[in-house]
Amino acid sequence: MAAAATESPVQQTIALIDAGHFKAADADISKALAQPGLTPETREALLFQRERMRRILLDFTLDADAAKARVRKQIPDLADAEFARWDQQGLIEHQVIDGRTLYFKRAPNNLFMLSEEAAARRAKPTPSSDSPLQSIDDHHRAARREALATHRSSVMPNHVRVTETVTVNADAVPAGETIRAWLPFPRELPGQQESVQLVDSLPTGAQVAPASTLQRTAYLERKAEAGKPTTFAVTYELTIYAQYHDIDASRVAATKITPELAPYVAERAPHIVFTDDMRAFSRKVVGNETNPYRIAQKLFAAVDQIPWAGAREYSTISNLSDYTLHAGHGDCGEQTMLLITLLRLNGIPTRWQSGWIFSDGTYNNIHDWGQLYLAPYGWVPMDVTFGQLHPAKGDDPALRWFYLGGLDAYRVAFNSDFSQPFAPPKQFFRSETVDSQRGELEWRGGNLYFDQWDYDFTWQLLPRPVHNGG
Repeated sequence: MAAAATESPVQQTIALIDAGHFKAADADISKALAQPGLTPETREALLFQRERMRRILLDFTLDADAAKARVRKQIPDLADAEFARWDQQGLIEHQVIDGRTLYFKRAPNNLFMLSEEAAARRAKPTPSSDSPLQSIDDHHRAARREALATHRSSVMPNHVRVTETVTVNADAVPAGETIRAWLPFPRELPGQQESVQLVDSLPTGAQVAPASTLQRTAYLERKAEAGKPTTFAVTYELTIYAQYHDIDASRVAATKITPELAPYVAERAPHIVFTDDMRAFSRKVVGNETNPYRIAQKLFAAVDQIPWAGAREYSTISNLSDYTLHAGHGDCGEQTMLLITLLRLNGIPTRWQSGWIFSDGTYNNIHDWGQLYLAPYGWVPMDVTFGQLHPAKGDDPALRWFYLGGLDAYRVAFNSDFSQPFAPPKQFFRSETVDSQRGELEWRGGNLYFDQWDYDFTWQLLPRPVHNGG
């Protein structure tokens, strides 16, 4: 009972913040911190909620006039009533914080992804910024063809050299102070990505986390110099395979939940919780279906229907799956977390993956996806953001479901789970509490948040290695 009682101030604070009552939340945090006998965990959780409010205000920076001005850059004759109607429909994300209506800084651009009406009103149409692999491509066709011909699920390897760079703003920390940096680093995942090799780092001597680390990083330290940005970089090579499993629904059986699989059908607060709304949504989508693959198809298709939109920082959201269910939009990680929650609710083991996607051309981006377990196939990939593809005339209709059981060879996976500790551990709050794709930085004075540094990812496709039939 005592443990539950110490939890309650944190839960109450979270609820106040989610309701936009920041001043009341801050007062409650101060009051709770002054109580004797507070556990270190509760103290840390309360202090993070204070930091969460600060971060939310970095995301919600626009008043109504500023939000309208942003929209008018693309719809010059926007009427106030038009804006108000879209706002009331939930298409322009905002929060009421201590009585002030504040709009998410990405909401004006997101509007055009969420509303066909708004997109049609643009003075100049904007070209798609999606990955080229979000539409059926020769890569998908060839991966499926080779997998079927060879009876291998891992095919068409790409050999890649990648350089990740993080640059801390000049004077973000005092001169002479040591900055600690964690740059994402690929995991060894047999059949998905292999032969991971550190090539170089800046400064030299990167400390790569053990292969077992679920959110793997390369750790570096460097002293800040007055008036100069501080740069960290890591270069590595790896071989990435496309994957394709030719799933026959008639062969799929309910999975026996072993102790090893049990965590992957369980709730995991705060982001995987089987709420009443989650159960109701699942019932509506799944109906009377009992075949695990057919259930997965139905849920995959339902989440795929949720429009993509640029996301708030995950650390500011108290429950990612619940947020996505109600917001009417989500980015890759939010969509993935919702699908993971729904699949687990239906007894289908599911887990997280994330990293960086790239292309044969110039496209690249951070990205999240996942894996689900289907007997007798085992763990297979899923990417609900790439979603259902649209086969062209002459294509095999099975390509529609390429990303429910398959994956392209143009992504580097850093993470096989979310919200996992680093090696070596970070001392202060992370900038990204769920994912690990851009990097993390701190010094003895605290964490360095995203507004204090920038990041980059460059890649080079190398000659493909000789396939050894593995």
